Amino acid sequence: MVPAAVVLVGLAALRLVWLSRGWPLVHDAPLMHYIAWRILDGAAPYRDLFDMNFPGVYAAHLLLLLTLGPGDLAFRAFDLGILLFVGAGLWSALRVSGAWGGLAAAALFALYHVAGGPWLAGQRDLLLCGFLVWSTAGVIASTDAPEGVRTRRLGGAALALGAAVWVKPHAIVLVPALACWVWWACPGPARSRALGAVALGVALPGLTMLAWLGWTGGLGAFADITLGYLIPLYSRLGRSDLFHEIAVRDYGAAVLAGLAAWAGLGVAALARGRRWSELGILATGLAYGAAHFWVQGRGWEYHFYPLALFATALGGAGLGAAVADGRRALSVVLALTLAMTAGALWTKGQRNLAPAWIEAKLGRVGRVAAALRPVVAAGGTVQVLDTTEGGIHALFRLRAREPSRFLYDFHFHHDVSHPYVRRLRAELMAALRLRPPAAVVVFVPGWPEGGYERLAAFPELHRWLLDGYRVSEEGDGYRLYVGRAATQ
Repeated sequence: MVPAAVVLVGLAALRLVWLSRGWPLVHDAPLMHYIAWRILDGAAPYRDLFDMNFPGVYAAHLLLLLTLGPGDLAFRAFDLGILLFVGAGLWSALRVSGAWGGLAAAALFALYHVAGGPWLAGQRDLLLCGFLVWSTAGVIASTDAPEGVRTRRLGGAALALGAAVWVKPHAIVLVPALACWVWWACPGPARSRALGAVALGVALPGLTMLAWLGWTGGLGAFADITLGYLIPLYSRLGRSDLFHEIAVRDYGAAVLAGLAAWAGLGVAALARGRRWSELGILATGLAYGAAHFWVQGRGWEYHFYPLALFATALGGAGLGAAVADGRRALSVVLALTLAMTAGALWTKGQRNLAPAWIEAKLGRVGRVAAALRPVVAAGGTVQVLDTTEGGIHALFRLRAREPSRFLYDFHFHHDVSHPYVRRLRAELMAALRLRPPAAVVVFVPGWPEGGYERLAAFPELHRWLLDGYRVSEEGDGYRLYVGRAATQ
């Protein structure tokens, strides 16, 4: 029964992947594409582009633009490449328990990812999962290895973890956990060598990223944004009641229940087989996944990825252990749980293959790009006041620049009495006055709240816009302003 269940889930995952082959570049991904394009064009990250993401994300998008290019098909290949990277890591991590468990976990995670819809393609947390799972694979593979091999595998696990930190810094909490594992698992003289390998592995990606930022001129601005804005201000912005977010967003109750049951049964199977090392490593990952979701506090579906990753891994490890140990009843229960969870994901995936809101957003991007094309062709710049409604996506299509370094406008509408936010407001106004854009596009939804009225809460910007510009187009969710002098 287990082989049949795993094969069916694998076929379902392949079918859903095939149906998703035409997914477009949309939502968050164009923002990172735009940043990568600007960096390739000579802009310094952070100094010339105000953004809170870590440089590992930029590196991934730079690599994509340099190799496959900027198109939809290239981005689809990028997303599926990351998914294959995660799946291979799951199989590698779980092969000690048997091949079926790793294959089941990889297929289930693939279903989980594609079931979320086009907006989750290539998300940062998916890329993070690739490094996390390969780090986990290295730690598990080191448990029974000879001393020299064990040190190399732990160093490789640390290297993957170090790379993960520069995609999402939350992963840094796993570094002490890895050090504690090395201290416990490597007695005697081997301990110092293993700790040294881990320290080097964790440090190398960081040193590489910092050297790159220093070379491009963005290091000081990166430190300023991280310490002055990201940690004290952005980290607490838009926080939600997570239970409410799970209830109202498209997680799917059946999906969550299935993942919980799958992981719980995996824990039971590993415990019954006394596979304590594997259980401890994967349970640590599961705890990290829960913390990753909770600490960010916004309830966005892609923040759930590490938790889903280690839930699928625990169930897969348990399935492999149950089959290897000859526990038929437990194997059957795990196979049934796998099938039911996959069924829930298949249903969710069919619903999310072509969401109406994705089509509406792409239509808006097309209309904004068409309206701005003459402005950009004449050499003008465009300032968008937006978050993820399509403004930067339109600029990316047109290869258009902004007169300021600000990609989004939410920075200006929270903590307005804080010195850092006041400084950002002053910087925006100075840039707009020094290099007046030919057009300004204001999108109606603010984040985490607000609409067009948010402009009135920024009096200097509001007055500057009304004095120098007029509305030339009122579109679906946006207003296009052009300079008054240019239309007289």
